[in-house]
Amino acid sequence: MANGQWYPPEWPDRIRALASGELTPATPRRAATVMLLREGDGEPEVHMLRRRASMAFAGGAYAYPGGGVDPRDDDHLVRWAGPTRASWAARLGVGDEAEAQAIVCAAVRETYEEAGVLLAGPTPETVVGDTTGDDWEADREALVARDLSFAEFLDRRNLHLRSDLLAAWARWITPEFEPRRYDTFFFVAALPEGQRTRNASTEADRTVWITPSEAAARYDAGELLMMPPTIATLRALTSHRTPGATLTAAPTQDMTPILAQAHLEGTTLILTWPGHDEFTKHIPKTPQTQRP
Repeated sequence: MANGQWYPPEWPDRIRALASGELTPATPRRAATVMLLREGDGEPEVHMLRRRASMAFAGGAYAYPGGGVDPRDDDHLVRWAGPTRASWAARLGVGDEAEAQAIVCAAVRETYEEAGVLLAGPTPETVVGDTTGDDWEADREALVARDLSFAEFLDRRNLHLRSDLLAAWARWITPEFEPRRYDTFFFVAALPEGQRTRNASTEADRTVWITPSEAAARYDAGELLMMPPTIATLRALTSHRTPGATLTAAPTQDMTPILAQAHLEGTTLILTWPGHDEFTKHIPKTPQTQRP
């Protein structure tokens, strides 16, 4: 039985166009996504959402809350708790502190927008409790609509962003042959005490709490559709028994960007993700597309 690897039918033609020089790669947009964890029975559970089938990118695939970086979040110093912006810049491998702040803001904002969980508090040592009131929902909807930047939201609420509740885990870049490209930073975080997740995303038709082991097994059985970065990060989570242990292990994770590569061997196109052999695809090169 085939596994659940997301593999759009238009990829072979796009790969051939890239290899022949007919396709110019789009510039990837920075994004952040969060693997939100809670205690489970012998293994943490991770919060996942299923993207609506109508979505232009990865429709029907299971993923984590995430989205693009808002450039408005790099030009205003927010109330900040945890590791310094400089240390975050070094860990993420970006040029300066403002870029690092915007990426971390995106991770916290998207977790709030899509899961209703807010990693921020009125002091550097606390997190907010209930965020389900009408006034909170109005602010959340303004964030989704980009009428309000996350920096402005934190200021309005007099909140400190709790960067110490996050840890960087991985970095994947969408292949060059995809029309929608993202340079995505993956984070891990533990569900704060007193907060609950909910399906607040208009892009998802289902959310689940599931152990990484079960999710990986159902992917292997072809039951859950996932993109390579999702299943790869899930597999990496399975060796840790608690959310705390996962966060402790995060600094040892390699943040070198992973970018799919395509090359020609004879008449076959080979699609690979460095360090992840399970995703390798062999695509026959049709006679119609062969070049002298």
